[in-house]
Amino acid sequence: MVGGGFMTLKSNTRKEKDLIHPDTVWIHDRVEKFDPKRNAVKLSNGDEVTYDYMVLATGVQLRWDMVKGLPEALDTPGVCSNYSPFHCEKTFKELNSVTSGNCVFTFPKTPIKCAGAPQKVCYYGEQIVRDRGYRKHTHFIYATSLSRLFGVEAYLSALNKVAREKDIEVRTHHNLIEVDANKRIAKFELLDENCQTNGKFDEIPYSLLHVGPPCSTPPAVRECRELTDENGWVDVDHATLRSKNFPNIFAAGDCMNTPNAKTAAAVSSHLKTVGKNLKAVLEGQEPPATYDGYASCPLVIDKRRAILAEFSSQGRMETTPLDQSIPRHHPFLMKRYLMPFLYWRFLVKGRWNGPATVRKILHLGFVPKK
Repeated sequence: MVGGGFMTLKSNTRKEKDLIHPDTVWIHDRVEKFDPKRNAVKLSNGDEVTYDYMVLATGVQLRWDMVKGLPEALDTPGVCSNYSPFHCEKTFKELNSVTSGNCVFTFPKTPIKCAGAPQKVCYYGEQIVRDRGYRKHTHFIYATSLSRLFGVEAYLSALNKVAREKDIEVRTHHNLIEVDANKRIAKFELLDENCQTNGKFDEIPYSLLHVGPPCSTPPAVRECRELTDENGWVDVDHATLRSKNFPNIFAAGDCMNTPNAKTAAAVSSHLKTVGKNLKAVLEGQEPPATYDGYASCPLVIDKRRAILAEFSSQGRMETTPLDQSIPRHHPFLMKRYLMPFLYWRFLVKGRWNGPATVRKILHLGFVPKK
C-alpha cells in the first residue's frame, strides 16, 4: 500500500518494544546457531540460551544478493521494491516519474513472502501511469518464474482477465538473475516446466524495474540440517506444525515448509494451531489441533478495487458468500483500513486467529465449496 501511495511508511511502522508483552524476556541479540540436540541456541555475542520448548518464527531473509547487481541497483534511478522498507516509498516516486519504455515487474524462482505483491504493484502501477497520461508510451511486463500468472487455479482466470484489460504482457518461466543498472537491462534465465534453467536467456531493457526478491530462511536456520528439509525450510508436520525430528519444537510463519502461501493471514491460523498444540504438549498430551492450510492475499487491482483471494493448497477458503474472484470495492477498503488495524491491534498481540469463525457464521455453518 505504501508503494501505491495509499499509505505512508511511517503509518506502517511501530517500535518493537511496544509490541512485545511486558512479561516477556526480550534478548536483544541475533541467533548465530541452533543446536536442537542440546536444546540450545548460540547468540552472536557468544552467549548460549537453553530451552525446554521452542517455537521457530524467524520469517524469511530477503536475498537481494542472489541477483547479480541488484543490491547496488536498488539505489539507482528506475529500480525499486515494495519488499524493502528503504525502497518502498521509492516505488511510488518511480511510478510517478516514468514517461516511456518498459515497466518490468518480477517474481522469483524461490518461495517468496506475499506472492501476490509483485503483481499488485504491477496492476495499480499501471493505473498510476495511465492516470498521468503516459500509458500509451509505456509497455508493462510481468515476468514470473511460474508457468502461469498466479499459483491458485481458482483465481487464475480473473487475474488473466485483469492483465488483458490492462494490456500487461505476462512472460512466464522468467527468473531474474542480473540487473545492469548502467545499461538499464534486466537479465532473466528461462526455465522449463520443472522450474530448471533451459540454458536460454532474455534481456529486457527497463525504464522502471520492480523486483520481487528471492527469499530463504535466515542463515542460522538453513545451516541447521537437523531442523530443515533439503531446501533449508523448517521441516514440520503440515497438520500439527511440530518439528518432524524434535517433538519439543514447533514453527509458525514463513520459515517452515508447509505448502501454504507465505502471508500474514496464514500466520494467524498458524498461531491458533501452535498455541493449542504447545499447551497440550506442556500438559503431557498429544497435539490436538491441525492447521487447515489457510492463506489469503488481497490483490489490489486499482485505486478502488481488489480481489480478496482466500485459499489453501486444496482450493478456495473464502470467508464471504460472494464470489471473491470478482474485483470489488469492499476488499480494497478492507485492505486499506481494516487489515492494518487487525494486524497491529490483534495479530501481533496474539488476539487474532484467522477468519474461520467468521467464515462459518457467514456461510450459515456450512463449509464453502472449494
